[in-house]
Amino acid sequence: MGKISNQAVLQKLNSRFAENIALPTEPYGLLTFETTKEEIFDVLSFLKEDSELRFNFLTDITAVHYPEADLPIVVVYHLHSFVNNVRVRIKVALDGVNPVIPSATQLWEGANWMERETYDFFGVQFQGHPNLVRILNVDDMTAFPMRKEFPLEDPNRVDKKDFYFGR
Repeated sequence: MGKISNQAVLQKLNSRFAENIALPTEPYGLLTFETTKEEIFDVLSFLKEDSELRFNFLTDITAVHYPEADLPIVVVYHLHSFVNNVRVRIKVALDGVNPVIPSATQLWEGANWMERETYDFFGVQFQGHPNLVRILNVDDMTAFPMRKEFPLEDPNRVDKKDFYFGR
């Protein structure tokens, strides 16, 4: 089977999800679009199970923190269709106070550790995850270290005082 085009993938998605697929772009040839937390599980299921698209491989789940945005936590999915040799990136923006999104572990068992890592570093709660606990940081850690909520430098460091730099 030959490679399916990004436009063909987008057309199938739009015919099924219409207004729930937003801001499609193709940076470096990678079809990228946004959807909602209410639709993400159905979008992932469709991409995996559609007989033509067959996005059978979950490459990655991660997140990005945009502290100035209205919805500051963005969960990012990368899928690959080995059959069609095409990839997609899906973004879902979430509330920073209570970032909750459905788990993809029912579709791909490999989502388990990816979601645990995303929870561990960004605090994203994956509903339906079989064991959502920290995977890399200590269990009693109270912060999520990849969020941009902390000062970059220790303000008490003597060698960083402005008067040392003529400021």
